[in-house]
Amino acid sequence: MVDRLDHEEQFLFKEEVLSLAEALAEAGALDNVEDLLTDVITSPRFDSEVFTLERSLQVMLGARPGTTLVGLLTVSPEVFDQVAEVRIAPETLERMRAWRARFGLAIDNALNFLNNPDGIQGHDFSTQIANVDERRVLQGRLTLVRYNNEPQFFLADAHVFYGLMADVLEQLGPYTSDDTVDEETLLRLRESLDRIDRRLSARGRS
Repeated sequence: MVDRLDHEEQFLFKEEVLSLAEALAEAGALDNVEDLLTDVITSPRFDSEVFTLERSLQVMLGARPGTTLVGLLTVSPEVFDQVAEVRIAPETLERMRAWRARFGLAIDNALNFLNNPDGIQGHDFSTQIANVDERRVLQGRLTLVRYNNEPQFFLADAHVFYGLMADVLEQLGPYTSDDTVDEETLLRLRESLDRIDRRLSARGRS
């Protein structure tokens, strides 16, 4: 945490923020960075884009400012109290706060997964029925146990998870071998697809 830094570290931190602010003061820099961050977050290849994000920012802003910005995107909000003391342009500070709020959590989570090869230690999936706009909606809840044993869950309507499963199978399929999937898992996949098909066929006949 920045508030625990000694005087020398505080000085270096302020120097890094000033260097970043100068780079962001260049014409169009704020908009260009925001466009890059938006493209990364919305990319279908999000993980690989995040992995190269620091390098992309270094090319855009310079080596030192690029690294500093990645760090600021993933710090706690309180750190920006220290950033505000550096006397940088209000618009620059406001943009950095907004980037941290909008993009920081997703980037931090992705970097944690990418920097730790063990990634997910376990998972759990459950379903529930929610009442949305006076209609019943099937939802799924995916819980992932991360490398630090902290659970993280994602809740979405069923169609989101079906789309996710289709994307996963399409991406993994061309590279699948005996080492990556066993017969029991393949059987479960086939049985699940057959069950879905039978249910939809029955509804079509009713």
